[in-house]
Amino acid sequence: MKVLCYSVRLSSLTAISDKCYKASAFDGSEALIPKSQVFGQDYSVQKSEAYWISKWILEQKSIQYSNKKEAWIDSVTGKIQPTYKIEKHTPERVEPIESNTIKELKK
Repeated sequence: MKVLCYSVRLSSLTAISDKCYKASAFDGSEALIPKSQVFGQDYSVQKSEAYWISKWILEQKSIQYSNKKEAWIDSVTGKIQPTYKIEKHTPERVEPIESNTIKELKK
């Protein structure tokens, strides 16, 4: 099963029991996160430690996170699946003009 996850930068992620983490963000907010909803560390972040945490649990908790970096993660294997984002662009309607000549440039 694929789960949508966000990369969350945390100041600390501490195991407090066999089934729960205590996550602390840089703004001081804290939350208890189930271990089943943390899908590992995001090693592409260099400045601090970041973890892949499921979107639905983050929406329920009051911890600071950003939705800029997201990925679909297979909950069985723990591997990141390819992510595709389809955006549809509909151009605005422009009325045609009668003449294409510019009066100032005409001899």
